[in-house]
Amino acid sequence: MGEGEGLPALDQVVVLADDAPADYRTWKDFLASGEGVGAAEVRERESRVEGSCPSDIVFTSGTTGRPKGAVITHAQTLRAYGIWSDLAGLRQGDRYLVVNPFFHTFGYKAGVIACLMRGATMIPQPVFNVDTVLANVASEGVSVLPGPPTLLQSLLDHPARTSYDLSALRLVVTGAAVVPLTLVERLRDELGVSTVLTAYGLSEASGIVTMCRRGDAPSVIASTSGRAIPGTEVRVEAPVGEPGEVLVRGFNVMRGYFEDAAATAEVLSPDGWLRTGDVGVLDAGGNLRITDRLKDMFIVGGFNAYPAEIEQLLGLHPEVTDVAVIGVPDARLGEVGRAYVVRRAGAVLTADDLIAWARREMANYKVPRSVEFVRELPRNASGKVVKGELRRTAAG
Repeated sequence: MGEGEGLPALDQVVVLADDAPADYRTWKDFLASGEGVGAAEVRERESRVEGSCPSDIVFTSGTTGRPKGAVITHAQTLRAYGIWSDLAGLRQGDRYLVVNPFFHTFGYKAGVIACLMRGATMIPQPVFNVDTVLANVASEGVSVLPGPPTLLQSLLDHPARTSYDLSALRLVVTGAAVVPLTLVERLRDELGVSTVLTAYGLSEASGIVTMCRRGDAPSVIASTSGRAIPGTEVRVEAPVGEPGEVLVRGFNVMRGYFEDAAATAEVLSPDGWLRTGDVGVLDAGGNLRITDRLKDMFIVGGFNAYPAEIEQLLGLHPEVTDVAVIGVPDARLGEVGRAYVVRRAGAVLTADDLIAWARREMANYKVPRSVEFVRELPRNASGKVVKGELRRTAAG
């Protein structure tokens, strides 16, 4: 597609490579264009940016599978990750191994932004590999290592762990999945990590809603995602101790979905409450425990995977006529996707073929780890796929 074609407001396209198609710009050329901008013009441009201006639009597929862009401002981003840094205890001089991807608020905001705000050293690791994590922690004197529980579990269980010097590690922040109490205790006892915290957030709330506090009991850290961060309110549409949809209100809630007033109205109430789409329980101390997901979302190694989005992508394969995706248990990642696929008549598509194709078309955590071919998908009278029946099949 040519530059601007179908996107009339698009000004330029920058390609992160040394060469680019006609009418596109290389990354090197894009950077060079700033050399002719004087200091006075830079200051003038800077003066036009206010806290209420958008800092970014983070796209989240949501439970409908249709990508929606959560508009977050500079003031929201800076306030949220100033609070995150304060609660975590991130400080100048820390050495932070950023394993979480930069497209995700965990790697981008709790990673890059937090480090820039506190003067911590970032050590990016592009691809997760436990051997590389251990080598980096030891050689770089890493003191801060946020990541999903699966990463931390694989680090603790690595057969060569004791041969690495991990003594600089002092802060671990995790979340987005069930955290075993033994994991918290082992991080403290075996690695001497003084601070282990859990948190919960979503893109529509600047990536952070609740967080444990330093000094919380290991049982609270393992069984909950902590309390509402300062300047926000969290409530559950159910009595204390009972499950209900989690709602949040405060400075961290997005302005809305980019150019999508209808979708915004579905999740944002007139008085500022954001419907998260997650089900949780609040205890008497205000600690939140996420117990379920509305719709069919499942979590792969700490990342939210939305079946509708994955189904749309798999449906683009020329030999696929129908597809449904569910989450199934996985010892390492917690859950992974399983695709139930109806092939086109005469197609010879194999499970390995489709998985290999999917790896080229979507982020790794979205790729189904198994494929079952079926003659047809179970549907109810309205034509909706009955995923409960697929889950029963998977469990059997």
